[in-house]
Amino acid sequence: MFCDNEATMHLTDIVNKKKREAHLCEKCAREKNLLPEEPGQPIDLKALVSLMMAPEAVPIAPTTTAVPIALNCPKCGLTYAAFKGEGRFGCAHDYEAFRSILEPLLERVHRSTTHNGKIPAVGRVAARAAKLIELRAEMSAAIGTEDYEQAARLRDLIREMEAEGTAG
Repeated sequence: MFCDNEATMHLTDIVNKKKREAHLCEKCAREKNLLPEEPGQPIDLKALVSLMMAPEAVPIAPTTTAVPIALNCPKCGLTYAAFKGEGRFGCAHDYEAFRSILEPLLERVHRSTTHNGKIPAVGRVAARAAKLIELRAEMSAAIGTEDYEQAARLRDLIREMEAEGTAG
């Protein structure tokens, strides 16, 4: 503590297993060059989402005459205009309701519309279970069309995935 003002910045430094703490007010932190002279302009997320979701920024196929503003979620009733103004969805179904607008936006921002990162453990278990169900259905279809080689490959893949699940 360098003065009697309320500390708004708390620094912790650990060197050679020794911990040092400093608690400073904003003025003292600026004097010690720990903060920039003037704080930068805060990011207005609402305005940023609005700018990104502007109808002219979203390419619409020439044959489509629907105006994106007319879109709304059938489950919660959220309109495109309300989403654009608020910058948040009302329910999980909004992702599907606004897919035509979100996909070009996600493609532009993330250069992809599919998740390519890590999946939490709970999600991995659910994704693995869904994949096993899908593979079993494919195996049944292969047996139905008498494609026994494909059915055998799928059976082996299912067994491999099940073995990994019991080992992990």
